[in-house]
Amino acid sequence: MIGKLYVCATPIGNLKDITLRCLETLQKVDLIASEDTRHTIKLLNHYEIKTPLESYHEHNKETKGKKLINLLLDGKNIALVSDAGMPGICDPGEDLIKLCYENNIEVTVLPGATASITALILSGIKTRSYCFEGFLPSNKKARKEIIQRLENDTRTYILYEAPHHLLQTLEEIYEQIGNRNIAIIKELTKKYENVFKTNLEYAIDYFKTNTPKGEYVLVIEGVNENDILDKQKEEIAHMTIKEHLDKYLATGIDIKEAMKKVAKDRGISKREVYNEIKVK
Repeated sequence: MIGKLYVCATPIGNLKDITLRCLETLQKVDLIASEDTRHTIKLLNHYEIKTPLESYHEHNKETKGKKLINLLLDGKNIALVSDAGMPGICDPGEDLIKLCYENNIEVTVLPGATASITALILSGIKTRSYCFEGFLPSNKKARKEIIQRLENDTRTYILYEAPHHLLQTLEEIYEQIGNRNIAIIKELTKKYENVFKTNLEYAIDYFKTNTPKGEYVLVIEGVNENDILDKQKEEIAHMTIKEHLDKYLATGIDIKEAMKKVAKDRGISKREVYNEIKVK
């Protein structure tokens, strides 16, 4: 019999947030694969769980991943936990889950706390549509591309950030999208949980004189749809019909579809668009 991988969500702060099913699973599996055994042992000791621990983190995931897969293939059941919250989000658990599927090993998820959704709801910012980006990449080009998306995206954006990068990240976002409402949240579910609801401009001024401490979740308000429409109208007003048409053609659509879009944007008929092009 091949074993099973149990992906177990653990508390993001308050130890009482663990589920009964998670506790039962951590007790009955043969092994717990932990991102940081020093952190996980505190949770296990609190609930008097004696299951053996094995480290599995970003720096040993290749060698330990193979070892864990072999144990699973030998019939061992393994629980996967991260430092806090749901494994597989911004941690190497994603790689182990992929390896399991490649080796036809059954995977199941035990739902529970996750910092991103908890912070989104706590922020008071729109939850209808959102985008989770986790930690921004260190690569400047990739980082800039993600930040640029925020400018015209109506969805709420959720980011993670370390204290020593917080001010720089806020400044980069402000430079690209201007002032926008934001909730800067730390110590989720803990005694000193803090929700700093403000805007980017004030947040930057604040953290220039107040040193950030702790890990942060940033929940950034999406752009208002009316603002996008106003911006589009302003751009159209400064374009000729030909320039407007060329802009759509550059996206790869055919000329008939482009003419239809231009007519709709400008509130004119397709005949007027055609006549303007014909004259030119």
